[in-house]
Amino acid sequence: KHHKHHHHDKNNNNASTSGDSGTEISSIGSWESSSDSDKKNNNANLPYSVAFSATMGRYLVAARDLKPGDIIIQDHVLTIGPAVDSGMVCLGCYTPISTRSPKCLGCGWPLCSAKCPGYREKFGHSRTECSLLREKRVADVLEKCPGKAEMKQIYECILPLRCLLLRDTDPKRWSILMGMESHNTVRRKLPTLWNRNQEVIVNRLINDWGMKQFSEEEIHTICGIIEVNCFEVGHNESRARALYPSAFLLAHDCRPNTTHTDDPITHELHIRATTPISRGETITLTYAYTLQGTLKRREHLQEGKFFWCCCQRCIDPTEFETFSSALACPKCARGVILATEPLNQTAPWKCRDCGYLVSAKSMNILVDRIFEELESLDVNNIENLEEFLEKYRNVLHPNHYLSISAKYSLCQLYGKFEGYLIRDLSAKDLKVKETYCRDVLRVVDQLEPGMSRLRGVIMYELHAPIMIQATRAYENKEINAEELRKRLMEVYHLLKDSEAILAIEPEGSQEQTMAWAAKFALQRLKKSLTKINK
Repeated sequence: KHHKHHHHDKNNNNASTSGDSGTEISSIGSWESSSDSDKKNNNANLPYSVAFSATMGRYLVAARDLKPGDIIIQDHVLTIGPAVDSGMVCLGCYTPISTRSPKCLGCGWPLCSAKCPGYREKFGHSRTECSLLREKRVADVLEKCPGKAEMKQIYECILPLRCLLLRDTDPKRWSILMGMESHNTVRRKLPTLWNRNQEVIVNRLINDWGMKQFSEEEIHTICGIIEVNCFEVGHNESRARALYPSAFLLAHDCRPNTTHTDDPITHELHIRATTPISRGETITLTYAYTLQGTLKRREHLQEGKFFWCCCQRCIDPTEFETFSSALACPKCARGVILATEPLNQTAPWKCRDCGYLVSAKSMNILVDRIFEELESLDVNNIENLEEFLEKYRNVLHPNHYLSISAKYSLCQLYGKFEGYLIRDLSAKDLKVKETYCRDVLRVVDQLEPGMSRLRGVIMYELHAPIMIQATRAYENKEINAEELRKRLMEVYHLLKDSEAILAIEPEGSQEQTMAWAAKFALQRLKKSLTKINK
């Protein structure tokens, strides 16, 4: 969801060190407080403080020892708007709408309804925004819009506009916004990106929408701030991009020690510890997809966030012994092919056993081709995914991120579709589901340890095949009561951990539904264990 480079602090020359971080926090994390004394009291209780380094600028460290599940940050939205590629959505709540939807009585832009919770609200379709859109007759642009592609670009302009409006309407929020990094110097050297923003956002706002009160440089800066610092938020069909006053300071790591959720209505952001974090330790989020190999993660971070990651995972060719990027050696058929210099995108790859060399270019071509093949498959077709795994069994390491991606899909498909419902699965298919779940969980335990959403989902998926296999084996007198109890205790711990992780997910999400299912399964399991223990 969230994507941002940790060298984010525009004003890092003036930033404090961790020794006097209270002042720094009061200007970031407590901007809504009504008085300086309120801010000081809030800061004294914050679980984080702001540190500074020449390479990272400002970043957050734990102010005390933190436990998994502890809330570190509760951030109210600084500003929010439609997601990129969202198409026509309500400006108040970001749910998809159509040209037949009711119009705002002020500016004429379509909304979901006059009762939308974000209508005429500060963090939705505000009165200020409505007044400006009416004055400039921007709704006329929507009426003349030729197609879906341009419609998406029109809605992409809303968040930059909302940021720009803060300049004259809310100096405090504007000041926080201006403290965020835009990477204009780097972005200006990327003509494809810079020119696209010029055409899609800058020219549209100034020329088409008549917003001549904002300079081109201001708009480009806001575009950069959004690209570097925004979080993707929302649930189900309602998707948005948001900026937050404290969370933007979180450093990046490809093995993070936090996770985040946002409220479906208010979009308040909660950052929680997933693993124990010691006092003084850097608090991190990941801005890349953890189930992706180092070459692709670093490329994504450089292209989208303008930095080359050098975290401990990126430095390690084995990625914490997961071998998430490794290929099977075609020459010796025993060894694994790994990066010789993980921080060099063009360095060759080499078999650890026989020394067989593969160029980085060849690696990229091969992995891209396999990725495109995986992407082209029907995500709900078990047979296709199984054929994919079999086809590349001797090409990819069993833990390669593309294999793990296919296995993760299969973990969730076995037991969910007609012909593969959980109670109807054959002994073979139950074992396959269990094996895939364990394969994925072993990797996730290393890359997203602790109370991560991914672990919660996998543990829930794993409990069912273990429980059904154990019950069937006991009924067939293949195992005794003690062995049954032992296997059900593993199920108990899987469900307990899964429920604890997923219960914090937003109301109405699939993950929270899973948490409720885990809770009820635990209650039934406790009764079964009581009977066995008698």
